[in-house]
Amino acid sequence: MAQQHPNVLAEDPRPMFFPVANAGNLGLFPPPDRHGQSLRTWVRALAGMQKEAFVISGATGLVWRLVSDEGLYLAGHDVGPCPLSFLTTGMVSSHMNEITALAKARGIDIGNIRLTIDNYYTMEGSAAQGTMTGGALAPELTAEIDATADRAILHNLVAQAVDASPITGLLRGSHTSRFALVHNGREIETRSVTALEVPAHPDPGDKFDRAVVSGREVASQPIRKLVEAERVDARPGGVNTSLQDRQSRTLHVQGVCTLRDDGVKEIEQRLFSPIGSTFQYLSDEAPRFGGRGLAPDAATYMSAGIGFCFMTQFGRYARIVRKDLQDYRIVQDTHFSVGGASGGTGLAGRADAVETHVYLQTGEDDEFAQITLDMGEQTCFLHAFCRTDLKPKVRLMAGVAA
Repeated sequence: MAQQHPNVLAEDPRPMFFPVANAGNLGLFPPPDRHGQSLRTWVRALAGMQKEAFVISGATGLVWRLVSDEGLYLAGHDVGPCPLSFLTTGMVSSHMNEITALAKARGIDIGNIRLTIDNYYTMEGSAAQGTMTGGALAPELTAEIDATADRAILHNLVAQAVDASPITGLLRGSHTSRFALVHNGREIETRSVTALEVPAHPDPGDKFDRAVVSGREVASQPIRKLVEAERVDARPGGVNTSLQDRQSRTLHVQGVCTLRDDGVKEIEQRLFSPIGSTFQYLSDEAPRFGGRGLAPDAATYMSAGIGFCFMTQFGRYARIVRKDLQDYRIVQDTHFSVGGASGGTGLAGRADAVETHVYLQTGEDDEFAQITLDMGEQTCFLHAFCRTDLKPKVRLMAGVAA
């Protein structure tokens, strides 16, 4: 049976999710802007599969602290959402932004609207043999819309809104992620992954412990658990199954997005495979993009998801091969365009390859650090999402089912 680690998140007196007040004093600054939305994400491992992140958006100046955990399938405590759910939440929130903005621009009156996105990922091979590889499949978006416009007009609206979403910049084409590696305080060469052509950023160090909760107005409980996952043993997707050396499975994450009366997006995230709990997310864009900043925006969730998923692979690989990985952190830069409709550019979504600085503290040699980085990229579902050319499948349904 896998070892159960301390539940660090449950012991932290701060809220799990909060805007950070003292970002400047902590040295939390965004990367230079490229396409309109450039974000920097700091992530550190806590204990077991628990992780903590700060995400700052250069477009808005807002900084959010977010956390992630895993369910019983990875011997986690399940007190926070899994990494993949953040990307799904950001994606469906981004699509909602563009559909509603484009409808307004075209004078299409939408009554009720519900978007459901289904994301699928694959894992094949053996970690010990170095063959385990993560994959990503095309997202499936179902739009249920109450509107007076005819079906052809609505279908065109949804299709063009999806193209305008910033996340489409990562979906279309192949984006090879780039990395820098620091092992036990020394920057070393990478092995198989594509290297960054700049020196590694400074190690995040103790920034995380010194974050102060901002007093600005935010929504109550931007993320909360709705339904506890059932404990399932000796079945695919059940207890400890994601810690097995050999994998051949498909993962399924779903996000269902609706609009509250105050314009805040409410997303119900469900993890069908492996078997996970259901969480509710709130998402709101900053005032610059038509919201009030009451909850994390779409790009913040997407960036956090990529970082959290990548970090999970380090811890999982080290546990499977029984190597000494004492601590690990990353600093990750993501670059998106603003929404083609919500940002007023009229352009399709754009994004650059993800750039990540990795910090590993181990009792092992440099070769282990290099292999760990290689396996982290190779098994990360969301780096696979970036390097795979994916065309979303879009389905329109008239009306919103009860």
